[in-house]
Amino acid sequence: MSIMQPEIEMVDRSSRSIRFLEHGWPTDLCRWHAHEEYELHLVLETRGKAFVGDYIGDYQPGDLFLTGPNLPHNWVTDEIFSEPVEVRDMLVQFSHESVEKLAEGFPEFSEVLKLLRLAQSGVKFEGFNATFARGHMESIRDNKGIERILAFIRFLVRLNEHAEKHTLSATKLVHAEGNSKQARISAVVDHVVENFKEELSVAQAAELANMTQATFSRNFQSVTGHSFIDFVNRVRIGQACGLLYASDDPILKIAQRAGFNNLANFNRQFLKVKGMTPSVYRGTARKDLSKPVEAVS
Repeated sequence: MSIMQPEIEMVDRSSRSIRFLEHGWPTDLCRWHAHEEYELHLVLETRGKAFVGDYIGDYQPGDLFLTGPNLPHNWVTDEIFSEPVEVRDMLVQFSHESVEKLAEGFPEFSEVLKLLRLAQSGVKFEGFNATFARGHMESIRDNKGIERILAFIRFLVRLNEHAEKHTLSATKLVHAEGNSKQARISAVVDHVVENFKEELSVAQAAELANMTQATFSRNFQSVTGHSFIDFVNRVRIGQACGLLYASDDPILKIAQRAGFNNLANFNRQFLKVKGMTPSVYRGTARKDLSKPVEAVS
C-alpha cells in the first residue's frame, strides 16, 4: 500500500461515545492510518519519529498529541529499541459531534471547540506534565459510563487551558463560514492552498481579507499561529513533502513544482519548517512509513 494512501480505520462507537486504547510495541496497530475520530495520543515508552499529515518530528516518552478527523498519523519507534514494550501508547478517540453537542447544551464548554479546530492540523502539547497526562488517561481507562465521560471532559478542559499548543501539519487547516474574522482569514488560507505557486504579497492578502495590512497580519497570526509569509512557505513545503516521498523527481524539480524558484531558498525553508533537508526527509519517510512492523524475537 502506498504511504500516500493511509489505511482507513473504522472505529466502533455504537455502544460508547469515546474509545480508550493502550498498546505495546511492536504491534500491527502502529501503522500509517487515518480515521474520522479525533485521537488524543500519549507516548509512554521508546523514542522515534512522529508522522502527522506532512509533519515529521521526533517523539519521546511523555509527548502528547491530538490529531483531527482523517488526518493520517503514525508513531515509528527507532531501530535502536530491540526489546518489546508492554505499553508504548495510551490513546482516546472521540467524535466532533459528541463535543459539539455538549457545547450546545453547555455554552461554557464551547471554548474547547477552538482546540478541536487546531487539531485539524494536529497539535503537540509542548511541556505538558507527563505524569499529569498519564493520570488523566488512567482515570479515563479505569472509569466507566458517566464517570469515564467526566474524566475525559476534565482532560479536554486542562488541554484547552495549556498555553503551548503547537500545530504540526499544513495539510489540514482551520475553516469557518460567514464574514467573521476567522472566515475572512480562512478564505485567504484556502486561496493560498489552492494557488500556492502564485506570488501573493501581504498587501494583496490583506485586500483579499478586506483588512488593513496591520489588522490582517495580527489576525492571521492569531488564527493560524504563523505569520503570513511563514504560512505560505509551510504550505509550499507541505506540497513538496508529498512529492518527495511519492515520486523520484529531482529535488530541484520538486522545489519548482512547490512554488520555489530558488533551490537554495527551498532548502533553507525546508530545513526551517521540517528540521531536516529534503533528501533526508525523503529517505526517512520512505523508510519508516513503508516498512512493515515485525515481531521482536
